[in-house]
Amino acid sequence: MKLSQFGYDLPENLVAQHPAENRDESRLMVLHKKTGEIEHRMFKDVLDYFEEEDVFVTNDTKVFPARLYGNKEKTGARIEVFLLRELNPTTKLWDVLVDPARKIRIGNKLYFGDDESLVAEVIDNTTSRGRTLRFLFDGSYEEFRQKLKDLGETPLPRELGREVEEEDEERYQTIYAVNEGAVAAPVAGLHFSKHLLKRLEIKGVKRTAVTMHIGLGTFAPVEVEDLSKHKMDSEQAQITKETCDMVNEAIDARRNVCAVGTTTMRTLESSVSSNGHLNPFDGWTNKFIFPPFDFSIANAMITNFHHPKSTLMMQAAAFAGYDLLKKAYKEAIKEEYKFSTYGDAMLIVD
Repeated sequence: MKLSQFGYDLPENLVAQHPAENRDESRLMVLHKKTGEIEHRMFKDVLDYFEEEDVFVTNDTKVFPARLYGNKEKTGARIEVFLLRELNPTTKLWDVLVDPARKIRIGNKLYFGDDESLVAEVIDNTTSRGRTLRFLFDGSYEEFRQKLKDLGETPLPRELGREVEEEDEERYQTIYAVNEGAVAAPVAGLHFSKHLLKRLEIKGVKRTAVTMHIGLGTFAPVEVEDLSKHKMDSEQAQITKETCDMVNEAIDARRNVCAVGTTTMRTLESSVSSNGHLNPFDGWTNKFIFPPFDFSIANAMITNFHHPKSTLMMQAAAFAGYDLLKKAYKEAIKEEYKFSTYGDAMLIVD
């Protein structure tokens, strides 16, 4: 398929600036793949579509405060540093993005915090905005990581066009986040409240998790018209044997398996056996899913409404069917659903 096929006009006022007051009270559009029917519900109604012994798979990654601000030596220019990936804990090497990038060259030093107790030296250029930094810090590794947390802020996507607010620290994080390592939240999971999880449990719906530490690769723009030529950045993922056992039992019993979010779905599809079962996994994946694609594990998916030409929209189209997804997005704009990170949700079922 072509990049241009995923373009559409998204009214600016439909990009959600803030989350719904209650997590599970965002709107929910339900797409039925077989019939093409579209329903309009509330997110807390999601359990109406699942029964006892069905399985929800979530992404339990935890977002860390990845955006820091430092000052360049001599000039004092304010520089944004977005932490992407730790390369070496011993030498404190990190892959980062810097802004404005034109001012940051190899050999430059950046100073962080009022007391300038954290310093970073630029040792490599990786992309136009990418740099490798070596942090210099007088303290233990644990103290260094705590310093990064203290100085960092919630890495809210720039597309929201606003400053980080106090509520974002809690709301830009799923309630079941445990494994720290993501620089962006698995946003489909933001709709789950403790109350809704309890209701699912009472109904007998099972829940398990995979881990995918979301990097900016998920959100990197596609710059080629032919989608088969787009290369995703690798992201770290893990699937335990316990998760595999629960999912495979559901598949064998012909129960529903629901992937909560595109990152969960990509993780599941990165480790499929020849007989259509899920295998344990611990490594990196650069799986890029776009239509047409044969899914092996989940037969239901929860996702948000995504920006035009995004890899997230492409994956949703691969699962729902391109024509149905385009129809759903047209309907969502007409009905004024909220889009993007803090937006409303879509449930795609057979």
